[in-house]
Amino acid sequence: MTLAYPARDAVLRRRSRARVTAEAPSSDELLSLVEAAATVADHSGLRPWRLIEIRGESRSVVGRAIAAAGGATGEAAELLAQKPLRAPLLVGVVLSPRESRKVPEWEQESVASGVAHVLSLLLDEAGWGVMWRTGIWTRSAEVHAAHGLESGEKLLGWLYVGGIDPYHEVEPRKTFDAAQYVKTL
Repeated sequence: MTLAYPARDAVLRRRSRARVTAEAPSSDELLSLVEAAATVADHSGLRPWRLIEIRGESRSVVGRAIAAAGGATGEAAELLAQKPLRAPLLVGVVLSPRESRKVPEWEQESVASGVAHVLSLLLDEAGWGVMWRTGIWTRSAEVHAAHGLESGEKLLGWLYVGGIDPYHEVEPRKTFDAAQYVKTL
């Protein structure tokens, strides 16, 4: 008997897409996918995360903050400032830890990361190109201010989202020997 695993197949198809087109999901489509992504395992149901939808000129605000955080000037600063313009939609992923005696912050960060990862899978399955981008700037004061982060919050990165560029197909995933990473106790 052959079993069907549609979720497994979708995960195996997923690729990070560094280049995307100018199309992007609507706010309503994004909300629908976030609703599904929010079902990740979440000890005590704290929902220690939030997402920031960044479109249009707001991407330039983020770019200028990245350039300021990088301490670059001139052409180097301009190159840094252009980074968020690579996609029409950025989704800022924010760890927003909650006070809890049972759930340490590292576990709450895992939940926030899980939401971002599941959202990236859902966006990919919906036909959008996605890449989770991070960098040293995510923890800078300038970038935190540009995102309006509260005290204690941490930016985990951005999902860059846009249309799939048919001229820049990604390489097939290399085979993976799971047995090297799974051991029996």
